[in-house]
Amino acid sequence: MGQALTLREINWQRNENGSAHHTDKYPGKELVARRGQAFTIVLTFSGEWKTGQGLTFIARTGPRPSSQAKTQAEFDISKTASKDTWSAVLQSTGSGSASISISSPVTAPIGRYRLSVKVSLGGRSSTLNIGTFVLLFNPWSKEDEVFMPDAAERNEYVLEEFGVLFVGSASSIYSFGWNYGQFQKDILDICLSILDRSLEYRRDAATDVSRRNDPKYVGRVLTAMVNSLDDNGVLMGNWSGDYSGGKSPNSWSGSVAILLNWKESGYKPVKFGQCWVFAAVLATVLRCLGIPSRAISNFDSAHDADENLTVDEYYDSAGNPLKRGIDSVWNFHVWNEGWFTRSDLGSSYGGWQVLDATPQETSEGIYQCGPASVTAIKEGDVDLRYEAPFIFAEVNADRIAWSYDSRTGKKKPLHTDTKSIGRFISTKAVGSYARVDVTNNYKYEEGSQKEREIFKKAHEKMVPDAELRGTSARLLEIIPKPDISGKFKVDSPLEVGKDVNLILILSNLTSVARNVKANITAWAIVYTRKPIREIWKDTLSVTLAANEEKQLPIKITYAEYQQRLTTDNMIQITALCQVQSGTEVLVQRELTVTNPPIDMKVLGEAKVNEAVDVEVMFTNPINEEVKDCMLRAEGNDLLKGSLKINVPSLKPNERSAVQFEIIPTKGGTKQLLINFSCDKFSDIKAFETINVAK
Repeated sequence: MGQALTLREINWQRNENGSAHHTDKYPGKELVARRGQAFTIVLTFSGEWKTGQGLTFIARTGPRPSSQAKTQAEFDISKTASKDTWSAVLQSTGSGSASISISSPVTAPIGRYRLSVKVSLGGRSSTLNIGTFVLLFNPWSKEDEVFMPDAAERNEYVLEEFGVLFVGSASSIYSFGWNYGQFQKDILDICLSILDRSLEYRRDAATDVSRRNDPKYVGRVLTAMVNSLDDNGVLMGNWSGDYSGGKSPNSWSGSVAILLNWKESGYKPVKFGQCWVFAAVLATVLRCLGIPSRAISNFDSAHDADENLTVDEYYDSAGNPLKRGIDSVWNFHVWNEGWFTRSDLGSSYGGWQVLDATPQETSEGIYQCGPASVTAIKEGDVDLRYEAPFIFAEVNADRIAWSYDSRTGKKKPLHTDTKSIGRFISTKAVGSYARVDVTNNYKYEEGSQKEREIFKKAHEKMVPDAELRGTSARLLEIIPKPDISGKFKVDSPLEVGKDVNLILILSNLTSVARNVKANITAWAIVYTRKPIREIWKDTLSVTLAANEEKQLPIKITYAEYQQRLTTDNMIQITALCQVQSGTEVLVQRELTVTNPPIDMKVLGEAKVNEAVDVEVMFTNPINEEVKDCMLRAEGNDLLKGSLKINVPSLKPNERSAVQFEIIPTKGGTKQLLINFSCDKFSDIKAFETINVAK
């Protein structure tokens, strides 16, 4: 009897398999494969292995693998690969070595597998450990639930490591770059450990692992785990305007730093995130695991906590926003879409699915949201899983503004609006940095007969009580027709350091003269429209002749708002106009005050492994010295981690030019992101596309 066989060499053929499986961007030595597709390994034995001797492979994943749960498979060499089960086909043999093609079923759970082989020889068998590999979802395979037929879309939604997020307000949308970084060092391992730290895994690890074959399940678990509530997940939310004890949500430029920070702190939630940060981190994790994903921004997004499809906002007689009621309208909200079929709902509901990791409301007792079919939202099918009523309201709710008298406790409706919620729903274009409007994916045209029919259908499902449903319809009828109308017009550029100049335009809609008293307030808000600090207030009285329009100038000086702004740079201005006849009219506008620009240029040609200088230029536009200036830069394959540079103070109108060097480690199209902050401006962002010569 010869000596027991051992494995002398294992060649995972990482390069060949990586390019065939579109996983060659994952770093490290471990093989990363996609399910439902064969990969080839070469085993070299020591001792006398002869062709034809029995080889039985065992693939296992998770803590208690079993064939019943489909987390363990034993399979012999067969003549042809199987579609529905694990299989191994002998491709060629050499002296003591075998090249073997291993196929996984397209329904296999994703995750890290342990592979071993049982060698039978003369009635004796020994089991040899081959090693581990990672199996992911496969958007390239027609049979996979995440199959995406369009190659340009797969490149964008699975393989692209850089994105653009849209924020601001419906009247001024702006964007900034984001480093998703799903192929950076350690990120795949962290994404797998997110799954292993979920409540589901802690409750019943074996069942959780067996359910990881289902993108619906994986997506839902991730919406719970990317926020910290319930499960010590990745990111802690904070909408208070005070971010001491952590980093301001606006200061992040990418997901990599956040995910590494979570792991390195011993899995303590990273402080702090807001919606776009939750969405961007979730996009990284979904793409990393092979689920096509994109970030979606919804402007004037309703948070309809009581799910009655109306959002109530309250103001006092001075025009101050009141924190009454649980509903709110956010200037914008960012969530994700993941791409997969809905075997639970039927073929017409496949495609993009809403997944939202921002903790807003609980579902089944924990903060998780989705997947909800975008088609179901558009068609008003709010009874389909998951969280469709909440998401339908985010893009469709009606809005009612009330004046509230705290002395008497009486409230009266000021204004209703059926069209302003859910506007300019946006995402990054495939292959460019442009904004694509996807509002039509979520709803029929505002004001069209079809849109109102769908609203009525959803409303009947969400509020079965006809009497309650009638309340909001009646409100639309009982608000008296206003005697005047008003709007705010911006009269000079809204830039930090400059005064805010507005015009309140009031028009008399009647043929009788009207006396109007306007109580005007301006508040610093965060993007959820939560009022943080009062900036300014004033009362103006005016008489409008029959059908007359008057323009009333309003100035809020830089000195008045400078210390009070939040890092969102947003101001909400409200005029509650009391007409002598007894009617009240609410005029409102959200303003975003823009930071000064920052410029960046690469001084020379970028080549792999060669240093090249980058220059960043900033001019202080205000009449005060700016201090505590800090420049941060990051970029995959351009810088290791992130760079921090202290910049000297700048006198009024002084220009600073900062140079630093980058050393690209890989060729191709790369993005360098910068973020500049000082005591007067926070988080001025820019990015530059750099083509690195190979």
